[in-house]
Amino acid sequence: MSGKKKLKDLLHQSDNRTCADCGAPDPKWASPTIGVFLCLKCCGVHRTLGPNISKVLSVTLDEWTDEEIDAMIEVGGNSSANSIYEAHFPDGVSKLGPDASHEQRARYIRSKYEHQDFLKPSLKISSNNAPSASSAKEPVNVPSASSNPVQKPVCVEGAIGNLKITILQGANLAVRDMLSSDPYIVVSLGEQKAQTTVQKSNLNPIWNEDLMLSVPEDYGPVKLQVFDYDTFSADDIMGEAEIDIQPMLTSAMAYGDASQFGDMQIGKWLKSHDNALLEDSTVNIVDGKIKQEVSLQLQNVESGIIYLEVEFIPP
Repeated sequence: MSGKKKLKDLLHQSDNRTCADCGAPDPKWASPTIGVFLCLKCCGVHRTLGPNISKVLSVTLDEWTDEEIDAMIEVGGNSSANSIYEAHFPDGVSKLGPDASHEQRARYIRSKYEHQDFLKPSLKISSNNAPSASSAKEPVNVPSASSNPVQKPVCVEGAIGNLKITILQGANLAVRDMLSSDPYIVVSLGEQKAQTTVQKSNLNPIWNEDLMLSVPEDYGPVKLQVFDYDTFSADDIMGEAEIDIQPMLTSAMAYGDASQFGDMQIGKWLKSHDNALLEDSTVNIVDGKIKQEVSLQLQNVESGIIYLEVEFIPP
C-alpha cells in the first residue's frame, strides 16, 4: 500500500474527521510531529510553534516523506494523541470549540503542546513523535488580530456597511525570485485599496491580518491580487481572484440584526467554473456576527491558494 493511501485511510477514521484541537469538521492539515489532523485556523497557530514542536503539512497539497506518514500512523490519529495531550484539564479549562477566536486558539494550543499543561501530572511522554516536556521552549509571539491593527475603512458616501477581510494564509504560491517570493496581498473595492505586510521568502505565508473596506450601495466584487515585492523593480503579479460579496450582503440584509439570532447558516456562495472558489463558501451567523470562510485558487498564475475570512459589519 502506498504512503498516500495509508495517509488517506488514516484521515478517513471517524476520530480524524474533525480537528484534533477545536473539533471543526473536515480537517485538511496535519502535524506529523504530533500525529494529529487539524483545521485551517488551528494549523495557523501550530505553525507559530516551530517545526521542532509541530511541523504542519497540507494533507492534499504538500509532498509527504515516508517517515512523516509513518509517524502519523504510529501515533494512530487524533483520539490516540488527545488521550495523552488532553488527559487532564485543570480547573477552569475546557476543550476548545470550532467557533473559538484566534486568541483563544493560540492560548489553548500553546498550553496543550508547548507547555503540556493538560497531561496527567505523573505522565511523561516517551513517543519519538511527540515533544517531551523538557523540549518545551519559551513562549513565542503568536500573531493575532490584536497584534495586527485593523486598517480603518475609507469613508464612502452612502456606505451600507464595512467588510473586515482577514487574510489568513497562502499555500503553494508561485516562485517569482530565484527560489522563492516575497508575497503581499492587495484587496480593492472600487477605488478603495488595502494591503497586507510583505512576507519575506515564503511560498506558504501566514498573515492573520485584518483589512477593512467600506461597502458602497453600488458595490461590485472585491478584487484580490498577490504581488511579489521587489526592491529595485516593479512588483511582480503572483495571481488574482475575485470575491463575490453579493451572497453575504443579500443574506445580511435579509436577516437584519444578526445579534438576535443563534449560530446558523444563512447563505452560500457556490463554486463554479467561472469563479475562483476551491469549494462552496457558506455565509454564517457566528456569535452574532455575519462571517464567511473563503478558499481561493489564484487565477492567471501557475499555482497558489489563499485562505481568508470575510465579516460584514453593519453601519
